Amino acid sequence: MSATPTADFLVELGTEELPPTALKTLMLAFAAGLEAQLDETHLAHGEVTAYASPRRLAVKVDALALAQQDQQVEQKGPPVRIAFAEDGTPTQAATAFAEKCGVPVSELSREATPKGEWLVYRGIEPGRGAAELLPQCVQRALDGLPIPRRMRWGAGTAEFVRPVHWLVMLHGKAVVPAEILGVQAGRVSAAHRFMGDAAIELNSPDDYPARLQTDGHVIADFGERRRQIVAAVTDAASAAGGTAVASDELLDEVTALTEWPVAVTGGFAESFLALPKEVIVSTLTGHQRYFPVADKDGKLLPVFITLANIASSEPEKVRDGNERVIRPRLADAAFFWEADRKSSLEARCAALENVVYQQGLGTLAERSERVSALAGRVAEQMGSDVAATTRAGLLAKCDLVSGMVGEFPELQGTMGRYYALADDEPLAVADAIAEHYLPRFAGDDLPASDSGRALAIADKLDTLCGIFGSGKKPSGNRDPFGLRRAALGIVRIIVELKLEIDLPVLIAASLELQPVPGEPAVADEVYDFIVDRLRGWYAEQGLYGGEMFEAVRWQRLPSLADVDARLQAVAGFVANPAAESLAAANKRIANILRKADFSGASAPDPTLFSEAAERELFESLQTARKSVADLLAARRYADVLGRLAELRAPVDRFFDDVMVMADDQQVRDNRLRLLAGLRAQFLDVADISRLSVAKG
Repeated sequence: MSATPTADFLVELGTEELPPTALKTLMLAFAAGLEAQLDETHLAHGEVTAYASPRRLAVKVDALALAQQDQQVEQKGPPVRIAFAEDGTPTQAATAFAEKCGVPVSELSREATPKGEWLVYRGIEPGRGAAELLPQCVQRALDGLPIPRRMRWGAGTAEFVRPVHWLVMLHGKAVVPAEILGVQAGRVSAAHRFMGDAAIELNSPDDYPARLQTDGHVIADFGERRRQIVAAVTDAASAAGGTAVASDELLDEVTALTEWPVAVTGGFAESFLALPKEVIVSTLTGHQRYFPVADKDGKLLPVFITLANIASSEPEKVRDGNERVIRPRLADAAFFWEADRKSSLEARCAALENVVYQQGLGTLAERSERVSALAGRVAEQMGSDVAATTRAGLLAKCDLVSGMVGEFPELQGTMGRYYALADDEPLAVADAIAEHYLPRFAGDDLPASDSGRALAIADKLDTLCGIFGSGKKPSGNRDPFGLRRAALGIVRIIVELKLEIDLPVLIAASLELQPVPGEPAVADEVYDFIVDRLRGWYAEQGLYGGEMFEAVRWQRLPSLADVDARLQAVAGFVANPAAESLAAANKRIANILRKADFSGASAPDPTLFSEAAERELFESLQTARKSVADLLAARRYADVLGRLAELRAPVDRFFDDVMVMADDQQVRDNRLRLLAGLRAQFLDVADISRLSVAKG
């Protein structure tokens, strides 16, 4: 079969300014969706490259086939015995099948099978042209974009995240005829709003993105634009005597706001440096998307860097304009800083009584009391400072009613720490207030102090128990209260920091503190919800398959740190040469005990042993039990399983030489007790009968 001719393909959708925080996601989703559509449509292609700027989403596909490959098709028809009459003339069954295939009956083949002879159609289905298929591929990719709310514009019925103004669709040098989102496809793209040619006519996809950059002052490559911004900001900060404070999120957002970024350095009054560093950073980055500049010691300088979306002939006016904008922002922050410190955090507790937390779950003041009491219980289990933890719990939400947090919600907890220190609260209390929201998102830092850890667990557990108790647990992908995030935070704090926390006890304590009674099963639901997040967290890291997790989970262990330790041991055991045999033996034992409906827990009677193999297994098990007792107490589970792996030989001999279900009732029950004891010894660590261990 000859190779199908190819040509590069380009689609560019031009719009009003797209949401900057969503641009990168939309860009990647458009490219992934189009590639999936091309694959599903069987259009061969090469590399797929995504582009985006504030006013465009584009995808370039290298070496896209001009048409689908011709396909060999085969369809099975009716049996020959019913396809032809006795005189050999075709029946209705044969003619209908032939019509369906688009050929006369005479062109149908016959195929002999063990069940008889059948009519078969074999032919070639010509591939459809790419020009016919591409419009629907693009449309479906756009339909699949993660846009929570689409808008309409003008008198049309098209819907998209922003109004659409132009559409480029080129396959090679030819325009792909299409109308998408109310716009006819062509070859004309748009330049920068204020720089470059008004319109840029593209001859072929090869012109993209070089023509846009040269003639249109648009850097269409998101990654390249970001690299240029990083370089420009770095150079500008260095020239100002410092280093830019730049998060990945800020860099992505600024990249999404500019088509032709030009760094501009500005400044502000040094007096504003008396504000907490986080306040200045939030003012510069959150409101204005400016980059703060810090010296080598991390202390902020009275300097910022902004990215203009134009190469101005009068850059000093751009600088002055940005400085005029930031000055009142910082002045407002300074006002809140001074005003908030006129009242202590403790004095703000009364204001929390007027703020409803959730319907049916009381006010923020009541929640603070619940969290404080629960945090004390967590601190007791951890052996940390109960007084500091409970005090922090009472004050942790007070900064929510401060002027600064009202203006900068992202500073909740952070400002609470500053205000606590201003009130001469102990450092442990201030640190716990700042840390109790951690981790806020996947990969975020964990609380560093013991009181912060205890308070963070209590705060998240109160959220879970309150919402579950009021019957508002998550369903499907909906999680309006952030319960999955809260549960994952608990998991990470406990497991990563190896904290000994009795989770069921704390869940019960939290539920008792809630204003809603909840159903009796709520405690189990909350525990299972948290453990499910633990399983998902492991899966994201590529750790511990589902069988391993279930081998440990079945015991409903109170300590997640204990769960983690057992899983590490099971993962190591799977690599042991004896694992396959012992897992199979445990599965066999579980089946035998279940079928025999045997639940006896007493020890076997050695005087009833009649076979050498059962006596050997009994003695080996006794020896193993003594040697692993201390290991179990020390949670040295890997060593326990390693020692139990030595039972492989006597276990194999037992099943080779011994009939478990003997006719003699006493002998049978004695052997079942021996097997039950063997299984119980493994269950002290995990139920390895749940493992499917492949032969190595």
